[in-house]
Amino acid sequence: MITVVVSSCTMLFAQQPNIYRKGWIDFNKNGKKDIFEDPAQPIEKRVADLLAQMTLDEKTCQTATLYGYGRVLKDELPTPGWKNEIWKDGIANIDEDLNSLAYNSKAQTQFSYPFSKHAWAINIIQKWFVEETRLGIPVDFTNEGIHGLCHDRATPFPAPINIGSTWDKALVRKMGNIVGAEAKALGYTNIYTPILDPARDQRWGRVPECYGESPFLIAELGKQMVLGVQEQGVASTLKHYAVYSVPKGGRDGDARTDPHVAPRELHQLYLYPFRRVIEEAAPMGVMSSYNDWDGVPITGSHYFLTELLRQQYGFTGYVVSDSEALEFLYRKHHVAEDYKASVKQAIEAGLNVRTNFTWPGDYIMPLRELVNEGSVSMKTLDACVGDVLRVKFKLGLFDQPYVADTVAANKIVHSAASEALALEMNRKSMVLLKNEHNLLPLDVSKLKNILVTGPLATEGNYTTSRYGPSNNKVITVLEGITNYVGAKAKVGYAKGCEVTDATWPESEIIPTPLSKTEQNGINEAVAKARQADVIIAVVGESEKQVGEGLSRTCLNLPGRQLQLLMALQATGKPVVMVMINGQPLTVNWEDRYIPAILEAWFPGPQSGRVVAETLFGDNDPGGRLTVTFPKTVGQIEYNFPFKPASQAGQASSGNNGYGKSSVNGALYPFGFGLSYTEFAYSDLEVDAEIIKPNADIHISVQIKNIGKRKGDEVVQLYLKDVVSSVTTYDYDLRGFERTSLEPGETRTLKFTLHPDDLALLDKNMNWTVEPGKFRVMVGGSSTDLRLSKEFTVIN
Repeated sequence: MITVVVSSCTMLFAQQPNIYRKGWIDFNKNGKKDIFEDPAQPIEKRVADLLAQMTLDEKTCQTATLYGYGRVLKDELPTPGWKNEIWKDGIANIDEDLNSLAYNSKAQTQFSYPFSKHAWAINIIQKWFVEETRLGIPVDFTNEGIHGLCHDRATPFPAPINIGSTWDKALVRKMGNIVGAEAKALGYTNIYTPILDPARDQRWGRVPECYGESPFLIAELGKQMVLGVQEQGVASTLKHYAVYSVPKGGRDGDARTDPHVAPRELHQLYLYPFRRVIEEAAPMGVMSSYNDWDGVPITGSHYFLTELLRQQYGFTGYVVSDSEALEFLYRKHHVAEDYKASVKQAIEAGLNVRTNFTWPGDYIMPLRELVNEGSVSMKTLDACVGDVLRVKFKLGLFDQPYVADTVAANKIVHSAASEALALEMNRKSMVLLKNEHNLLPLDVSKLKNILVTGPLATEGNYTTSRYGPSNNKVITVLEGITNYVGAKAKVGYAKGCEVTDATWPESEIIPTPLSKTEQNGINEAVAKARQADVIIAVVGESEKQVGEGLSRTCLNLPGRQLQLLMALQATGKPVVMVMINGQPLTVNWEDRYIPAILEAWFPGPQSGRVVAETLFGDNDPGGRLTVTFPKTVGQIEYNFPFKPASQAGQASSGNNGYGKSSVNGALYPFGFGLSYTEFAYSDLEVDAEIIKPNADIHISVQIKNIGKRKGDEVVQLYLKDVVSSVTTYDYDLRGFERTSLEPGETRTLKFTLHPDDLALLDKNMNWTVEPGKFRVMVGGSSTDLRLSKEFTVIN
């Protein structure tokens, strides 16, 4: 019981003298205010003073993560036995503590909810480190948070691929505020968000965890997420640095290495979001990735962790390794002979904190040996630990290490206001891919019988996925449509088929006939379809087909879903396809023969409500694609931006043209999305025809809703460097704004291009703005460019 725990903890802590003084805390318990304990002193002086007082054991304890309860930590709250553990001398951070992960039964705890109970428990743990260790160095409590805080019943947001599809910078900033505020209220001080990996290979399992494939869009949204989180006094840790998202063949799981990326694309595509976000938002954390680049593992690379990250980008926080990234140095990459050699390589490269699902002493003990042997210098260790301490001082942990008001967490976490914002983000992430003859929105007054079918209609596991909130109530698509329609029409249901068949994924390369059970399921759906006025087929992937460790070799609808759709379409009744999926799917037959297609991605627990509102017209589907949909995996790599002619159709005549032998073009291009209304573009203005290389240039354009309904348009600005010293991308995204307009309403949108937006990596790999012509193009997608103008850069 809590009362017993409280009393035992009180007895344990009561042995210490009162260290809490007016305006400061006597962390080292020496009865005087040291420099590091004085809030008025500069942070660098406080760091230096504390370092000077630390022993080797205390320093090395600040270089490792202790995974929380249910992972490594076996105790929910401190026990007398902690005095015998390696963290008796402190610890850098404790990760995912007492958060009751939905997918880890061992992590279920009584202290995750009510929220005030968790804040109280974190305070008890923090109090142990402050009062029961010699120097009292507070813990940095870390947690995941890419689509809401990874905590029991926290506010759930849709998957990051949905977040990207909103193209809404202000909304992402507000989401960051909520994630940061909820973290702080619960006692977490550092959140692993956002993911800045460009999702360039559609087969990769972690596509739904990314904002999209465009480095510019990722940087713009990632910046807002970091600012939002850190405005609440909580650290934001970027991941996964770097070149993580393109393992060979898009393979996930044990692959996660050998990205085939050229040096120039390394900087222009994969490092660009990290550089921009670090320079413009100053995140306090970076997570180093598992993979290598050009034969050098990132977590053992001085070039990546020190030269680029700190010396060039100006990063001043601490670097934490992704789980097992350090172990992979010797076990997978074979660039170190054993674990101890891996430790030496990583800390000298610039790694600050090792993270893995094992005892932290696995890293701390060999590090101590290395320092004692003189193999790792004390200067290197001090620099490493100093970075960790600096973040803790910046977070105010040495001034107020505890949650000040634990009861307030019950009002702050998952409030009505935060739920409303999450609902708005879900709505804005809906992307309309096809709407033949304006089948959508559906008019419920003209329908008597609606059939909802498909294996995703009653599924809800995609709403949790990884690294986000759990245990929230889910409204399935079937429930959402039933609730919306009410008594206005009859809503029938037939599953039709499972998400996958019995032999999947082998059935994607060795087809098998339908079983009797599968045929009966389709027959049932068809029989009900014949009685319906409209068919809503909810198809795609569940959380079991796509995600971390779940790459795919085929991007068709898995299982028997295409056969179900074919049978439904053959009835002659109008079919609306709702896609619940985490990565772009090669739905070619579906695009040709199904009249209406709504891409919902992996929405949050409100998914059913949002899909229903969108299908029936209460929500205009104003989202736009942030990843290219190829027609076949044979086209991959096929994405945006791209080099000139690299994605052109194969010639049927002329040089090397001997006939048509390949599928060409995208199914749906980057930036694409339809609306229930239409928009017109006019009056593109560029404020100067000639500029200097270091000057900004200002652009404006008018957008008008020329339809009959209120709707959202995402105005996209692309830039083309007409002639350059090295081959640049054919054109690239350099600005975007989402705007909502009433019928007949006109709005002028303004953009500013900075020198960085015009820069390229020249022949000597230096960023520079070269003289010459640039073309500005504005429109509704990467292939729907309505207006263009040119300007010239001169020296």
